[in-house]
Amino acid sequence: MKCISISQPFADLIISGKKNIELRNWNTNFRGELLIHAPLKIRNGDVKRLKINKKFVTGAIIGKAQLYDVKKYDSTKEIKLDQKFHHSIKKFQTKTFGFMLKNSKSLRIPIPWKGQLGIFDVNIPKTKIENKKIVTDIIDEEYRYQWIGHH
Repeated sequence: MKCISISQPFADLIISGKKNIELRNWNTNFRGELLIHAPLKIRNGDVKRLKINKKFVTGAIIGKAQLYDVKKYDSTKEIKLDQKFHHSIKKFQTKTFGFMLKNSKSLRIPIPWKGQLGIFDVNIPKTKIENKKIVTDIIDEEYRYQWIGHH
């Protein structure tokens, strides 16, 4: 499955549904579901600016979202108009793209993982958990939580 690293607090804002545009200085043709990875780095200036008071999970895959489109920005004015969707104070650069996200969900149990640049592949081997019954129980429980018990 595809994955993208997004520094905290922005990764948390995405999986909570409060942020649905991720600004990047590169474009992608990828569309579809991707995992959200929170790297070790926390952007403390943004935590203070956004007045978020919580402990963040880092160094792990914390959720997933669907990347359904990419918006190209042509000015700082355009970026400011969408600020309520991306929560960034980024200034316009010649290449500024907004990855449009929807259907964000958090994983109840973060998966420890080392991030990479760009959109990267993640293959979680089942051999990490020795007892296959545990793997089945985790998958069943996550399914029940996301589709049956979570409203």
